[in-house]
Amino acid sequence: VTGASFVVFNGALKTSSGFLAKSSIVEDGLMVQITRETIESLRQALRDKKDFKITCRKMDAEDMKDYIDICWVENEKKTNKG
Repeated sequence: VTGASFVVFNGALKTSSGFLAKSSIVEDGLMVQITRETIESLRQALRDKKDFKITCRKMDAEDMKDYIDICWVENEKKTNKG
């Protein structure tokens, strides 16, 4: 689990890179590089207020190493107050 002050979603990841998505820590935030198709799906999920999961790994890898989980919550007492 990584806490971050901000998240940047970059939709410029090429499918030829061999990755589904890539994440990296930038200063005190998180940058997520995703494909154009994934960013369109993310935008729609945000509009619809639906949870969305981004798997960060190579396309041919079997194991799931990292993922970004975007969740809508009902109880705000469990979220970050800062």
